[in-house]
Amino acid sequence: MRGLDSGNLTGVWATVLLPLAADDTIDFRRLEAALGAVLGSGVHGVYTNGTAGEFHTLDEYEYDRLHALVAGRCTAAGVPFQLGAGHPSGQVSLGRIRRAATLRPGAVQVVLPDWLPLSPGEAVDALRRMAEAAEGVPLVLYNPPYAKTRADARMLALVAEEVPQVIGLKLPDARPARGLTERFAVFVAGHTLASARREGAAGSYSNVACLSPAGAVRWYRLMGSDPAAALDLEARLRAFLDRHIAPLARAGFCDPALDKTLCAIGGWARVGTRVRWPHRSVPETAVAGLRTAALRAVPELLADPAGRG
Repeated sequence: MRGLDSGNLTGVWATVLLPLAADDTIDFRRLEAALGAVLGSGVHGVYTNGTAGEFHTLDEYEYDRLHALVAGRCTAAGVPFQLGAGHPSGQVSLGRIRRAATLRPGAVQVVLPDWLPLSPGEAVDALRRMAEAAEGVPLVLYNPPYAKTRADARMLALVAEEVPQVIGLKLPDARPARGLTERFAVFVAGHTLASARREGAAGSYSNVACLSPAGAVRWYRLMGSDPAAALDLEARLRAFLDRHIAPLARAGFCDPALDKTLCAIGGWARVGTRVRWPHRSVPETAVAGLRTAALRAVPELLADPAGRG
């Protein structure tokens, strides 16, 4: 596909979640069915191997098989896609970037090497080397709140000046820092998008799309047609997450477990709540009560709560 840039990288992007069998192998049949539901939902793009996609657990065979599937299906459907090439090892990441780039995604998502924190200069050097490996495919820097190296204003100013191949950022802050949006497409957490768009955010790699891809798209459209209603929905969504999902996080469940739980609540695909060892999975028995609460809080997001994915 045509490469993305900081001007046209916008909207609601949905992740590819991993349906797992009892032995932790990926059920590619269910994965392909879930991907088909995402592609038919109207999202602005699909991305792989963020935290919700459990990228840190994939071996290289799984990585390549997943990307061949996603690239082929997205290309056939005419839906933009980004391929995540992150890995805690910078050396492994370079290999993933090279292989992802051969599939010509709109961009490659990267994380900074993650065992030891990097200085700003080291981070710029890392991104420059990653850009060389991508051979012309632009990069998006994925910098979640638990990254060892936090991309602060000083570091991002260096990146903006020295690594033009980086077109976008996924940052933990709900409000993009002033000046970043002039250079990068800044993406925020999905449930903050209505308010963050008013601060210049371009879009989200969306946890709301985990709950309902089609619902996330409807909400995005509402942000343009009725901003006040969109902000009201955001307030109710945040209250639901604070009341019902945040306690699961405090109980020790990781972000992929929470995102898969949102998918199970939405019922649009048969992904299941199982996450890979060594992390714990939210019990399937919790889903029915959470779905009832979600229907009460944000019914307009859940067009198909019974699930026919």
